Amino acid sequence: MVSDPLLLKAGTWLGIAAAMVLLLTLVAFRAGWGVRFRLVGVSSFTALLAISCLAFAISYEPPVQVEGALSIPVVFDNGRDLIVASSPDPIPADAVEPSLRRLALVQARRRWDSQGVLTVRLRSIRSDGEGVSRPVVLATATIPAGAGPDAIRIEPG
Repeated sequence: MVSDPLLLKAGTWLGIAAAMVLLLTLVAFRAGWGVRFRLVGVSSFTALLAISCLAFAISYEPPVQVEGALSIPVVFDNGRDLIVASSPDPIPADAVEPSLRRLALVQARRRWDSQGVLTVRLRSIRSDGEGVSRPVVLATATIPAGAGPDAIRIEPG
């Protein structure tokens, strides 16, 4: 788990500010100031900002970078073990493997099927004549559960 140090520091300082505003709010209620109800909103919002910054800092994951990879959209996802992505037309041959590897790494963070294998396919649409087209699988990647980036198997179409 990676944490963002800037957000951790901001969350800490916002927490200190929330505590100070809460003390000021208590003093305002004790003294009967007219601004006391506004201070309730300010202290609540400051505490919410502090908690949000700390939660985001703890849950942050940097984006996956693979050299030579293109951004490819997911067009089908069954929610378990199969993801299909559509390649831009035309895709350079040397960008197929890095693009598929990047997509597989991004999706592998999220889920596994019951057998522990996630399959990611990269497909393109080829025209077979006027008004007729068919999908063509360019490559398939499989990732075993719990394995690192080196365990990705990529097979051509």
